[in-house]
Amino acid sequence: MHANPEPTVWVLTDGKAGDELQCLGVAERLAPSPVIRRVAPRKPFAWLMPRGPIDPREAPDRPGSPLSRPFPDIAIASGRRAVAYLRALKKASNGATFTAFLKDPRTGPSAADLIWVAEHDRLRGDNVLVTPTAPHRLTQEKLAAARAAPPPFIAALPRPRVAVLVGGDSRHHRFTAPDIARLSGGLDALAASGASLMGSPSRRTQAPLAEAVAAIFARHGGWWWDGKEENPFLALLANADAILVTADSTNMLGEATATGKPVLVFEPSGGHPKITALIANLIRAGAAHPFRGQLDGSPYAPMDSTPVIADAIRRGWLRHRSELGLAGS
Repeated sequence: MHANPEPTVWVLTDGKAGDELQCLGVAERLAPSPVIRRVAPRKPFAWLMPRGPIDPREAPDRPGSPLSRPFPDIAIASGRRAVAYLRALKKASNGATFTAFLKDPRTGPSAADLIWVAEHDRLRGDNVLVTPTAPHRLTQEKLAAARAAPPPFIAALPRPRVAVLVGGDSRHHRFTAPDIARLSGGLDALAASGASLMGSPSRRTQAPLAEAVAAIFARHGGWWWDGKEENPFLALLANADAILVTADSTNMLGEATATGKPVLVFEPSGGHPKITALIANLIRAGAAHPFRGQLDGSPYAPMDSTPVIADAIRRGWLRHRSELGLAGS
């Protein structure tokens, strides 16, 4: 594999954090410095996505276009607004760029040379790769390094340590007052049983939710990130004996299962059939367990789809190079 050429890689999204994170996770397995290109179609073009056409202002031959030359060997895209742009890039490169799309593009398997979807998505096809969990930027090497040198605030906590990753209101979930009380009560019981709590909110965590969780942590001597320093997300995951994740974030669920530690899932109000299916798949695999205010489960082989997706893209690109008659394929 080391004899193979190293590709140039673009990450193509509209800048949505979740989409970009997944693309970067895969891209960084293919090249050390992928290039981020963000599309920003104006109305009415944004309304026409994912089918297009792209905003003429962002056409490949326009100055400052996110599709400006030199075109990459591989382009990895995600998000509704990126679908038409990936297609335009393929055309502009005369088919030379190998294209990959993460998640269902809603335009069928022909949207890219390779498409990745999670098991709970319905899209299937000869060029569709299906895995249990979503890609992310964690690697086993990063986790091992963070585990070998835990920060003092984590090292001081007795085991078992539970990383608490709290999300917030999303498109499909809402943290109602009863939900906040239910989560707080469960955390109180978990800490009272002898578990050490360490955790952090996310960008979407509303103040009432963050304050209620922080109060439980303070009561039991846990460590709650106050947002003033760099988010210790990696250190929390790497040094946890179990991980509590709120179900509003499928990305956090995927990252948690990459550790091989039991994942305790708290489901707030709302939901979506795809998220329900994802959680059910993780429960069947023995990786996840409904949060009941106690520790459940045991370690398992880490579930990490990122290298699987990256390898499929690399193999597809090398085949593509061979078909184009390029050397080193």
